[in-house]
Parts: sequence; structure tokens; C-alpha cells
Amino acid sequence: MEVVAAVFTDGDRVLACRRRQGLAAGGRWEFPGGKPEPGEPPEAALEREIAEELGVQIEVGALLDRSTTMVAGTPITLACYFVRALGDPPSRSSDHDQVCWFARERLRWLHWADPDLPAVRRLASATAAP
Repeated sequence: MEVVAAVFTDGDRVLACRRRQGLAAGGRWEFPGGKPEPGEPPEAALEREIAEELGVQIEVGALLDRSTTMVAGTPITLACYFVRALGDPPSRSSDHDQVCWFARERLRWLHWADPDLPAVRRLASATAAP
């Protein structure tokens, strides 16, 4: 399964969203995003998913990480891109019960969805930059 996710940054802070209970990975933190439609480029899918989920338009930047993780026997390939909000930054979400900014050094302390962990490790290091 192919999935795309948005990594919003503001200086040393990174946006994380906690999945609502009742959804897959409910109660865990993730970078917002979703699945591309058949034939849809990843950047276009990310723009569409973030507009639907967070209600903001974005500009997609560099790829931070692309990793495959097994979740319940299904390989999930998550491509995380740095993004910039065009207008106000996101503050609400249709799929999440919390939308919060965290200092990079605090990211490792959150209970993340497994596919997001490789990107979290890269962000928590001093070398990842948009």
C-alpha cells in the first residue's frame, strides 16, 4: 500500500496529529496524509489529502523519507514530504483528535504509528531540514 504524508515545520517545531480512536492506529501520532488515487502523482495526492483532512492548501517540497513498514502483514510504503502551508497553518483535522506542534527533540517521546517512525528518526536528528 502506497501512502503520502506531510511534514510541516516551523523553525525547530514539527506538526504531529493524533489519530482519533476508532480509526486504524487510533491514539497514535502521525504525519497527516493519505493514499494516492490510481495514477495520481504523490505530490498531487498529498495536496488533495491535506486540503480534505486539514482544510489548508500546501506547497510540497523535498522528500524527507520513503520507507516500507509491515503493519499486520501488509507492507505500507510511506513517503513523507516537507510541506509549507499557503496561508494559516493547520489547527484542526477531520481524522485526528489533536493537532499539535512539538519541538524536534520531543518527537521520539510520542507514541507514533509504525510507518511514521523512520521519518521521525530522521527529523529528530540534526541533519533533516526542509
